[in-house]
Amino acid sequence: MTMMPVAGVTPVRDQDDPDSADLVLRNAKIFTGDPGRPAASAVALRGGRIVAVGDDRDVAGHAGPRTRVVDALGRRAVPGLNDSHLHVIRGGLNYVLELRWDGVPSLRQALTMLREQAGRTPKGQWIRVVGGWTADQFAERRMPTPAELTAAAPDTPVFVLHLYQSAILNRAAVRAAGFTRDTPDPRGGQIVRDRNGEPNGVLLAAPSALVLYSTLAAAPALGEADRRTSTRHFLRELNRFGLTSAVDAAGGFQNFPDNYATVIDLARSGELSLRIAYHLFPQTAGQELADLRRWVETLRPDDGDEWLRLNGAGENLTWAAADFENFAEPRPELAAGYEGEFEQAVRLLTENGWGFRLHATYDETIRRDLAVLEKLAADGLFPAGNRWFFDHAETASPDSLERIAALGGGISVQNRMSFQGRVFAERYGAEAAARTPPVKEMLALGLPVAAGTDATRVSSYNPWVALHWLVTGRTVGDLALYPPDRLLTREKALALYTHAGARLTGEEDVKGVLKEGCLGDLTVLSHDYFSVPARDIPHIESVLTVVGGRIVYAAAEYEGMDEALPPLSPSWSPVAHFGGYQATPPPGSSGARQADLLAEAVAASEQHLRWRTARGLAPGTPPAVFDPCFVL
Repeated sequence: MTMMPVAGVTPVRDQDDPDSADLVLRNAKIFTGDPGRPAASAVALRGGRIVAVGDDRDVAGHAGPRTRVVDALGRRAVPGLNDSHLHVIRGGLNYVLELRWDGVPSLRQALTMLREQAGRTPKGQWIRVVGGWTADQFAERRMPTPAELTAAAPDTPVFVLHLYQSAILNRAAVRAAGFTRDTPDPRGGQIVRDRNGEPNGVLLAAPSALVLYSTLAAAPALGEADRRTSTRHFLRELNRFGLTSAVDAAGGFQNFPDNYATVIDLARSGELSLRIAYHLFPQTAGQELADLRRWVETLRPDDGDEWLRLNGAGENLTWAAADFENFAEPRPELAAGYEGEFEQAVRLLTENGWGFRLHATYDETIRRDLAVLEKLAADGLFPAGNRWFFDHAETASPDSLERIAALGGGISVQNRMSFQGRVFAERYGAEAAARTPPVKEMLALGLPVAAGTDATRVSSYNPWVALHWLVTGRTVGDLALYPPDRLLTREKALALYTHAGARLTGEEDVKGVLKEGCLGDLTVLSHDYFSVPARDIPHIESVLTVVGGRIVYAAAEYEGMDEALPPLSPSWSPVAHFGGYQATPPPGSSGARQADLLAEAVAASEQHLRWRTARGLAPGTPPAVFDPCFVL
C-alpha cells in the first residue's frame, strides 16, 4: 500500500509473499548510527526488525503490494531516541491531570492557562503544574506568587511544583492540604509562614523534596480506566519528540506492583508505543531489604521482552544512602553508618543476578558508595557480570570516575543543569558549574554514558532540550555554562541518546542503530538536527515515529497514519485543551517568520484597497510613482 509518492520503489513480490516488508521509508537523509554504514536514504522493516538499509535499489526487493511505503520528502531520519532516566510510568499515571508549563515562554501566558483551566476544573479536583519548567524560561525571569495563583483560581486548589526546590500553593490548596499554623515542619522540609504564623502557600525542600511530593499525593488520583488512557496519551506525547524507548527510574510514590499494573496491561494487549525497561525502588524506609528480598525471589531481570522488561533495582536501594539534588540548598550530609545496610542490599542483588542504578548527585555520596562496592569486589563478589550504573553524578571527581570504570560501572547523565544551572553557579561558582557534570571526562575514560532528562518533575520530557544542552552548554534561560572545549558534537550527543541507552539495558546489539537485524525504531524529524542553527535544536519534533515497524506518531504530511487513541478522559483534562509541551517557533526561523508577516500585511493592504475601491472611496488605478529614481 502506497502512502506517499514512491517513484523509484516498485513492488515486485507476490501479494502473499511472507518476506515482503511491512514498511519501507525512502527518500530520507538517514543517519544510521552504524559506523559501517553511517548514511542511507531508505530502510525496510518486517516483523518489527530492519531487513534492509541503503538506497531504493537495496529496499526495492523487499517491497510487495501490501508494503506500506512512506516518502520522507528529503527529511532527516535518525534512530529512535532512548531516554535513559525518565519517570515514564509515574508520568503516565498522572499526565492528563497536569497542566504542563513545559516550553511556555512567559509567566503571563502560564497564569492565563491556569485561569482558563480553573474555569473547567470540577469541584474537588486540583490544578497541578508538576515540573518541566523553570522561572528562567519565562520572559519575566521569576516564579508566580501564591497571591497570583489565588487571583487566577480563587476556589480551585492549585499546586505548582518548581524543580526539586519548592512548591507554590494558592489559598484553596493550603486548605485542601490541611496546612494550619499548628502543622509542624516535616523532616527536611519547611512550610513557609506569614508574620502571624499561618502557612503562606510556599513549601521548601530543605533539602528533601518529601514535603513537596507528599502534598501532591493528597490530590485526587485517576481511576483505573483513566490511568490507562492517561498513559497511552503520555506515551504518544513522548513519541511526538521521537522517543521510542525509555529506562524508567522508578521513584518515590511508585509502588510495585500496583503502579506498574497499567503498563503491564498495555504491554499484554500490545498497546505500548514506547519500549520500557523498568526498575524497582523500595518505598518504605526500614523495610528496603525485605522488599528487595521478596522481589529477587520472584523476578529476574531480562525475563521480559522487547517492549517491557525489568532492568534491576534502584534508583534508591536504601533511603539512607540517597542524597538530594536541590542546588538551592547546601549539599546534604548523609547519616553516618548507612553503608552496612547498603552493603547488604548490593550483596543480595548481586548474588541473585540483579543489576541496579544508584541515585548520587554529589561526589561525597559516590565515594561512600564506591567504598562499599570495592569491598565486595575485593572479595570477588562484585559486580559478578551484573549491569550497574550511577545516576546524575553532577560533581563526580576524576578519581571517582576512574574507580567507577575499574568496577565496570556506567553513568546516566541528565540535563538538570538546563533547569538548575544558574542556581548551581550561584552557589558553587561559574568555574565549578563549567564542569558539572563532567561528561567529557566520563567519555575519555570509556565509561558507558547515556543521556536522559529525569522528567517529569524536574526537567521537561522533551529530549531535544537535553540535546541542546549537550551541544551548546546553555540553560533554558540561555546562560552559557560550559566553554567550547567541553561541548559535545551533535553526532556524539545523539549517540548518548540512542545507542548508549541500549548499553545500560543490555540491548546494544539490537537497539539504537539502524542496521539489518536491529529493532525497527526510528524517527523522521521536522528539522534537520545536523544542520539547523544550534538555538533551534530544542524546537525539533518528530513528524513520523516508528517503533517495531508500527507508526506510533504522525504529523505534518503524515497526519492520520498513526494508530488511533481513545478520547482524552476526563473531559476537563488540561491536556484536552492545551496539549502537553507548548511548542514555540524556532528562533532561527525568525527571518522567515518576519517575511511571512510582511506578506500577510501586504495582502491585507491590497484587500483593503480593493474594499475601498469597490465602495468608491479610492481610485481603482495604482497610485502614481513620485520617486524620481523609479521614473524611466
